[in-house]
Amino acid sequence: MLEALRTPLGTELLAAAAAALADGAELAVGTRLRAAGHPVDLVAAAFTQAELRARARLKFPAADRMFFTRAGLEQASSQRSAEHRAARFAGLGRLADLCTGIGGDLLALAAHHPVLAVDRDPLHLRMAVHNADLVSGTGGTGGTGGTGGTGGTGGAGGAGVGRGVAVEPCVADVRDVDLRGVDGVFVDPARRGGDLRMATGASEPPLGWCLGLAERVPAVAIKAAPGLPLDLVPPGWEIEFVADRRGLKESVLFSPALATAARRATVLGAAGGHGDQGAGQVATLTGDPDPEPDNRADDAAGGPADEDRTGRLPLRPPGPFVFDPSPAVTRAGLVGTLGRLVGGWQIDPRIAFLGADRPVATPFARVLRVQAEMPFDVRRVAAAVRAAGVGAVDVRRRGLAGDVDAIRRRLLPSRRDLVPHGPTMTVIMTRVRDEPWALLCTEVTPADWEA
Repeated sequence: MLEALRTPLGTELLAAAAAALADGAELAVGTRLRAAGHPVDLVAAAFTQAELRARARLKFPAADRMFFTRAGLEQASSQRSAEHRAARFAGLGRLADLCTGIGGDLLALAAHHPVLAVDRDPLHLRMAVHNADLVSGTGGTGGTGGTGGTGGTGGAGGAGVGRGVAVEPCVADVRDVDLRGVDGVFVDPARRGGDLRMATGASEPPLGWCLGLAERVPAVAIKAAPGLPLDLVPPGWEIEFVADRRGLKESVLFSPALATAARRATVLGAAGGHGDQGAGQVATLTGDPDPEPDNRADDAAGGPADEDRTGRLPLRPPGPFVFDPSPAVTRAGLVGTLGRLVGGWQIDPRIAFLGADRPVATPFARVLRVQAEMPFDVRRVAAAVRAAGVGAVDVRRRGLAGDVDAIRRRLLPSRRDLVPHGPTMTVIMTRVRDEPWALLCTEVTPADWEA
């Protein structure tokens, strides 16, 4: 069906399906196309592909000309993430992209390297070669040999003569592929079995096999789930946690040959903070992981000497500003590194929110002004929110149990109490001095930045 969609008729049906989706007229247009005598399965495939392309625009600027499957799109890296990761292989020659899928990472790898693309799904591999040629200007060279394995062998089919370096597709089980002549390996093992997500840390091929690739090719990068247990990361390997704006998306393990830090937090589409300076950029934070939490009491004096001695941030009550770190920062255990950058302190030994005396523009955290704080009690907090005259309420939670949506409904003032175009109140549910606590916050204003 992929080949049929690439014909002039397929291109025409794809355009009609995309226009129908945009207009909300799928049923009428689909009926008209079938009545005109177009093959039913081709019309259905065009509408499926148009829907997937619409969803894929968040990941790929050229999504409207690419091809996807539902499973392939779900696991595929975004182009921005792939380009960030591909930079680690700079200076190397031929690469292998194992478990290529629909080519989310192949797009970036093939822009600067010849790539051996391996997947046991022939359809995914044909899509990957098409997508890489479309975005990176590469060309498929046809099939490559190899041993059998569960996926078989044979060519995936080329994408024509490329304008850049070549993609060599190979339909095979990645465990059976000869990696001689390869300078670096990227592998994105499957984390779903059919429609079910595998257990945390599980993948196919297993993580242990992926880690073992470094014994054959020193430069190895492994994409993993963001919830990967940190104790599975071998000594000498780097783990990077990647967030797209505020959403944590993935983790990546880099072998010692590619590692440059113990831990890394990266924010794609980062905004610099004050005035969103730097919006759309990639920001990365590195450092050593935070020490284990302890049971310290507040350090009212600020405690720089205590910080030097223990490696922990000072512990104090919340200040006039609070930093809500990116989930990439918290997952990487770099809250202390961030705190030292912004001059902040912890408000509780086990909570990632940071207090500060002044706002500091950073892509690694949202900065809020604290308008009020109190022990957490839904009725008392709701009364304070109503009295503040706000237009909307957002709820953030760390360290406390509860249904955020249910609590937000209880805190949201009635329509008559909302102020049109009024500020958004962010209610932070957390712990301070190991007690349930609420911080009522608003966005930082230009006057705050200029103070």
